[in-house]
Amino acid sequence: MSIADNRVAAGPLAQLPLWPAPRAENELPEARLRHSRRARRVAVRIDSSGQVELVVPRGVSETRAWSFLASRAEWVRSHLQRRRQLQPVAQEFPPACIALPALGERWRLFHSGGSGRLQLRERAEGMLELRGEGSSELLRRRLLDWLLARATQAFTTQLQELAQRHGFMFSAVQLRRQRTRWGSCSARGVISLNLALLFQRPAVLRYLLCHELAHTKHMNHSSRFWNCVAECEPDWRALDAELCQGWRHVPRWLLEAA
Repeated sequence: MSIADNRVAAGPLAQLPLWPAPRAENELPEARLRHSRRARRVAVRIDSSGQVELVVPRGVSETRAWSFLASRAEWVRSHLQRRRQLQPVAQEFPPACIALPALGERWRLFHSGGSGRLQLRERAEGMLELRGEGSSELLRRRLLDWLLARATQAFTTQLQELAQRHGFMFSAVQLRRQRTRWGSCSARGVISLNLALLFQRPAVLRYLLCHELAHTKHMNHSSRFWNCVAECEPDWRALDAELCQGWRHVPRWLLEAA
């Protein structure tokens, strides 16, 4: 989740955020300050762990940046409080099975033993085989690589179908394990999507894809933009509200992967 100081020139990305221990009243929220050459405006971001980050573009003083944070302190506190109610799903690791609602898939994980470096392979339909030896962190990386491959293939196909159906054009798709937004669209038509969308309902994923495709025509959240979204997804309001609660469906081990 993020909020920006619009007194500095607006940036090139139109982004859909993930979500909107609170501190005492009138106390400045604790935040990590990060200088960025690419940033176009001062921004406050809250990642999935609850870390508050203050992004400062070149040419903007730290004093002004901290003043901006102070002016948004109430916003930060309210969203951190909501964040506490949207914790990712606690799940044993390694999981016995991995459900991917967005794709209508459920995969069972089993270890077949063996020696050598840990490998992960798809076997029979709905079966993932672990073979070899390795640490929990290596297993997390193997699962993350597999999820990225599944999501890239499926999401790209769905984007292409929706773009053709509704008359959009995009240049490329990027899949990331983002912590502050569900998706974004650059001015060049590059659509970035969050890997965690795999754990949302198909209708919610479809809405998010339509949302980002609409940004290829309208790089803002104007009434024209929302009218464009509504033409593709009439029930967008309900789906957008559901997506705001979507992090509770994501297993915590996904965030903990290196």
